[in-house]
Amino acid sequence: MDVTREAVRDVCTDAVFERGENYLAEGRIHERHRVDTTVTVVVSGNRQYDVRVDLAAAEFDPWCDCPYDGPGTCKHVVAVLLRCVDDRPPDEGDGLNAALEAADADDLRAFLRETLATDATLRERFFARFGEASTRSVDERRAAIDRRFEETNPDYFVVFEPIDFSEWFDLAAEYRAREQYASAAAVYRALVASLDDNMERVDGAYDHFSQAFTRAIDGYVDCVAAAERDANAVTDAVAFLDERVASGTPFLAKYFERATAELREKMDEESPE
Repeated sequence: MDVTREAVRDVCTDAVFERGENYLAEGRIHERHRVDTTVTVVVSGNRQYDVRVDLAAAEFDPWCDCPYDGPGTCKHVVAVLLRCVDDRPPDEGDGLNAALEAADADDLRAFLRETLATDATLRERFFARFGEASTRSVDERRAAIDRRFEETNPDYFVVFEPIDFSEWFDLAAEYRAREQYASAAAVYRALVASLDDNMERVDGAYDHFSQAFTRAIDGYVDCVAAAERDANAVTDAVAFLDERVASGTPFLAKYFERATAELREKMDEESPE
């Protein structure tokens, strides 16, 4: 879509638009990069915030790791979009394509393997895209998500700012795209369990965490149901959800009850007459 001031106004409130203008005028935008239509930027505020927008997507598909949870998008995204109205960063996509085409296949393979050997997150995404079903357990993934809660505010138990869970949602999406539903369900289950157990720590950005939980439990139900209609997997999932109704965060119980009912209904549909 066209990046205009009017288009930017449509994705935020008037007050946020004004704050975004101020951020732009104050020179708070740094480290701008663009590949094709995706722009990544660092914006300085109370700390350094990572921002990502897609200039071709509906409403720019914005993402920022700041704690804003109000209507529309945040001032950091607005500042980035306003900068792009008249001054987009140079597109590095053509250079990237040229380098890939010019690279020797063996050198490229060696570089990729070296990178994957030292980056566990990227390695798992690689396996999700090109490999077989994941061998990582739900507990292993859940421990990694739990660490994200602990690292967000290491000096205090309470978490005030949103946490970026896109690493796990993107991973689940990769598995779903290849119809590896059991692996995707394991990722969603780890998110559900960690969010449920850590919700009492949250004191701010409630919409962010609630939306992440809802997205995770909906994905879990969908993938369990799609995993070759495995009755044992459905039974295990129902037991997990039932247990969470009783032992999990009280205000999330209704979501677990709804998910349990949906899976039981699917079990009944698959049962022989």
